[in-house]
This record gives sequence, C-alpha cells and structure tokens, in this order.
Amino acid sequence: MGNASDDERGFFPQRPIQPLAKAKSSKEEPSEEKPHYLGHRDRLRERFAAAGADALPDYELLELLLFRLIPRADTKPVAKALLARFGTLAEVLGAPIALLQEVKGIGPAVALDLKVVAATGQRMARGEVRGREVLSSWTQLLDYCRSAMAFEEREQFRILFLDKKNALIADEVQQVGTVDHTPVYPREVIKRALDLSATAIILVHNHPSGDPTPSRADIEMTKEIVDAAKRLGIAVHDHIIIGRKGYSSMKGLLLI
Repeated sequence: MGNASDDERGFFPQRPIQPLAKAKSSKEEPSEEKPHYLGHRDRLRERFAAAGADALPDYELLELLLFRLIPRADTKPVAKALLARFGTLAEVLGAPIALLQEVKGIGPAVALDLKVVAATGQRMARGEVRGREVLSSWTQLLDYCRSAMAFEEREQFRILFLDKKNALIADEVQQVGTVDHTPVYPREVIKRALDLSATAIILVHNHPSGDPTPSRADIEMTKEIVDAAKRLGIAVHDHIIIGRKGYSSMKGLLLI
C-alpha cells in the first residue's frame, strides 16, 4: 500500500528530501536505461499528430489519454483492460467511477480524471446543439443525448425545451428513477414548458438495460403528455429512448 501522499498516477506531491547523489566516475556502471514505454509513447504521439485520431484504434486513443493521467507506467495493458471490461471507448468514459476502479491500474484519481474527460465531451456535444434549429441538427442532438445518458445506471427523464424557431432554450433532467422506471408527471412537464415560454418540447429518457425499445408504460405516458401539451399549444416533436445499443424514436415508430 502506498503512502497517503501518492496515487496511482505516479505523482508524489510530498517526498522527503533525498541527499544529492555523488557524481559517477567514468569507471562506474552506466545509468539505468529509460523505461521501454517512453519510446512507444513518442511514436504513438507522432502517429496521432501525422494521421489524426481516425488512424488509431480505440485502445491506442485511450492510451494517449492515459499518458497524461498515468505518466509513470505502461498504459497499454490498462487501456486494453478497460476496453475488455466495458466494450467501447464511449462505454469506458461512461462507466461509473466505482466500476472503473475495479480495473487494475485505475484508482480514484484516474477514475475521476476519466469522468472529467467524459463531462468535457458532453459539454462539447451540447454546444453543437444549443442555439441551433434542433430539427435540422438531429444527428448532433442524438450524439449529445447518447453521450449524456446511454451509460447511466439509472433511468433519467430529460426534456429539451424549444422556442418558436425550434432552437434549444433549455435542457433539463426532470426526474431520475431506478434501473427500470422513472416517475413522470405530465402536469410538471407542461408547467415547466410554460415557465420557459417554450412552444415545443422533445422528451428523452434512457434504458439502462441497453434496449431502447419503448415499453407500454413509455407509450402511455407519452400520449398523456402529448394530449396535455396540445391543449396549451405546445408541440411534442418526439420522445427519444436512448440505449447502449442505439435509440428509438416514437415519432419514427408512428407511436405519436
């Protein structure tokens, strides 16, 4: 077990001062060779700089990220172990901190750093949507919703509030439920839309099981919201269900 002042990244913020080593004479043994992974890191950085991210498989892109987080270790085994455990790079970044720490080489500090990277990516994806006409930026909208919700362990019910030009006014998680259920109250949905002067909304929720197929309860709840919104001149453009295996659109399925 390491000291309390160090962590798995190899940083040692407080160390006792060591006496300076005596200069080696020419007859002494040469200094120890540099770790083998340092050359690998340089080569991988050069490939990324020359050819871009598309030229690298997921494990090498994850390695590049881990270089910064774990500066004094070979990160290739760690990157491969993460992908073996969670499946894809997106699933690694979407995994909960507790599960990340179950992978050898990942402690609390690196797990938190990975979640910061994930949050940064989500913020970038949201920036691609905010202020734009949402219906013409549908792919970006789906990318954002998937990055924000696909790997959550509990169901979330999210509402995207739009103005009369279908630009995003607000994006809010209204409810968080269990692994297979989220309580949704149509009256609260409509009240919040009126508070924000929204003229249209898009409903989004995730299925932690991974299967985005809408349930009977999902369909009935959506119809209640559509009926209540219609009476007040608020359009419900769609209800999107996000899963790890993809997404479902209730409008596309002709369910609303």
